[in-house]
Amino acid sequence: MEMVGVSLWMSDVLLGHACPVRTARPGLSVAARWKRRQVYLRTFLDAQKAIIEDFTMNKNKREREFYSLDVGDSTFTVLKRYQNLRPIGSGAQGIVCSAYDQILERNVAIKKLSRPFQNQTHAKRAFRELVLMKCVNHKNIIGLLNVFTPQKSFEEFQDVYLVMELMDANLCQVIQMELDHERLSYLLYQMLCGIKHLHAAGIIHRDLKPSNIVVKSDCTLKILDFGLARTAATGLLMTPYVVTRYYRAPEVILGMGYQANVDIWSVGCILAEMVRHKILFPGRDYIDQWNKVIEQLGTPSQDFLMKLNQSVRTYVENRPRYAGYTFEKLFPDVLFPADSDHNKLKAKQEISYPRCW
Repeated sequence: MEMVGVSLWMSDVLLGHACPVRTARPGLSVAARWKRRQVYLRTFLDAQKAIIEDFTMNKNKREREFYSLDVGDSTFTVLKRYQNLRPIGSGAQGIVCSAYDQILERNVAIKKLSRPFQNQTHAKRAFRELVLMKCVNHKNIIGLLNVFTPQKSFEEFQDVYLVMELMDANLCQVIQMELDHERLSYLLYQMLCGIKHLHAAGIIHRDLKPSNIVVKSDCTLKILDFGLARTAATGLLMTPYVVTRYYRAPEVILGMGYQANVDIWSVGCILAEMVRHKILFPGRDYIDQWNKVIEQLGTPSQDFLMKLNQSVRTYVENRPRYAGYTFEKLFPDVLFPADSDHNKLKAKQEISYPRCW
């Protein structure tokens, strides 16, 4: 099936005439906001069509041949150029297997998106991941090598396969290892470089966790899984149900408007887990997650509390007050120098922050 058609269909879902228009900002009418949104999305669609066309050029007959194979609990229908498929992971967004690409003569990872068109939310996630992986070019962001569907018509269309670089392991596995200062520093540096690049492009990842960060044996690190990534917008109240619970920033837990620095909080939680070999804030639910944060870091300042809506502020203020632990207490075998300032920094500030290295 021609992927230009896939792009048109997905973009039509995203444009969805049934989608409500967000409340207009002061000084901008609903009609003007809707018109601006339509222009933006149509421009985005034109760019996306060009992206997909890039994948359909210079395809020979051999590349268009498919075969089916059971991989774990799923059936993969892939181009014959991809051989030796083996399952390597699965999650809410899809199933991943390794394979050998006979044309590129290299090992690759193939991700089959789970029910990408079940509803508008799934379609948006699939579309975001496809566009961002193709558009974002950085050594610490996973590269997209190919994308295809085995179906030949819109009536049959239901599967999308993404072909990516294959790495050796994810951070869930690396966390269990004893890493020296040099390797730990290098992994952290690469995480921040990748996030800095995303933030510079106005993109918030929103789902950073060890399973979404992959490495090679030479300590090369790349960030993947952009199904929840969003464009940053100052003051916009975004969906609170993002980021796996353990790595959620307080702004997300408390339903506040948030910005790109929620990714930096997630990186900090991941670093702490690499140092301690256990989750820093293992909350069972939203409330327990918040309790774990304030028990270890202390009750936030009044300035922070005043940013909460009244009902949330009342709950937080009625909780016992905690002094929190010092950095040395939390990390007795600390690998990085302590710093008393717990404010989250932007990625570009973290990278140039002299006390990190």
